[in-house]
Order: sequence, then C-alpha cells, then structure tokens
Amino acid sequence: MIQLLILINVAVFVAEIFAGDELLRTFALWPLVISTDGMHGAFMPWQPLTYAFLHANGGHLALNMFGLYMFGRDVERTIGTRRSCLLYLSSILSAAFAQIVCTVLGVLPAAPVIGASGGVFGLLLAYAALFPNRTIVPLIPPIPMHAWVFAALYAVVELTLGVSGTESDVAHFAHLGGMAGSGLLLWHWLHAAPRES
Repeated sequence: MIQLLILINVAVFVAEIFAGDELLRTFALWPLVISTDGMHGAFMPWQPLTYAFLHANGGHLALNMFGLYMFGRDVERTIGTRRSCLLYLSSILSAAFAQIVCTVLGVLPAAPVIGASGGVFGLLLAYAALFPNRTIVPLIPPIPMHAWVFAALYAVVELTLGVSGTESDVAHFAHLGGMAGSGLLLWHWLHAAPRES
C-alpha cells in the first residue's frame, strides 16, 4: 500500500505540472465559503480526500513521501494492508476536518490546503505507538531519540507553531488532526470488544 500511495502521489504531482491551477481549484481542500469568481475554488465533498494527493512543489512532495516511506512500511507490515489503508484514510480525513473547523472558527485564515502531511503524521503516531522504543535520528537536530519522544516533540512543536501563528502557510492543526484520527482509530482497535465466532 505504501509504495502504491507514493506512486499515486508522484503521478498526481506530474499531472499538476501539466494541468496547472485547474487541479488545485478542483481537488485542493477549500474553506467552507462559496467562490464569487472563477479564480478561486469552492469547497466540494470530495476534497477532504483528494487534497492529500496534491503538493505545492517537489520539496513538499519529497518530504511527505520520505515520511510515508519511513513510517508507513513498518506500520503496514505490523497491522496489515487493510488496517494501514483505514488508518491513513482516517488520518487524512481527520486532518481535513481539523483544518475546516479551524477556518470556520476563524483560528486560521481561509485558504486552500494540499499535501499528504496529515496522513504522514497519522502514520508517525502509529509508528510511535507500535514501536515506542525504536531509535529515530531526525534531520534537525540530529539527536537520537525514542520514537515516542520524537512523535510527542513533533506534536508539541506543531501545536506551538499553530497557536503562535508561526509559519502560517503550514497547516499545523491539520497535522495534529491527522495524529488525532490515527490515535482514535488505534485506540478503537485496541479496546474493541472481542467478537464471538
């Protein structure tokens, strides 16, 4: 599944290069406002899913695909392809929901959102939950730490940047929403009542 997601994201990025802004107008996650001109997109029901396959530039794509590969492989090997798909889907949908709620409440400016980051953050949380004591060495700072520490620190950084308004062009609350969706689904799986056969 992870390799397929990477291939789809790369293929969509190539399509973005040729299609220009048309893909963004149609498939990015737009705020819940009605467009008054043809220059801006409008919210459509498919966008909480499709936004996660669009990327702003090659660096944005590469960073997300690196995270998808690094955390997604072991998560998929451990919980299986079906559950990994559900976890990724839950993460990108909850990231979209968090973004929509924050824009409706006026916490964030009304702007379109794109990128697989919400799904990647969901996989990061799952990785930290499944392999809490594995060592991760982030690029910045290059300090070895346990996976659970890395995920917790990343969540704190995202919350701090989101609340402070720093890097306002990054969807920090969507990242946290992706982690929340993943965490809720993992919690459900761990606490689901056993079924009689």
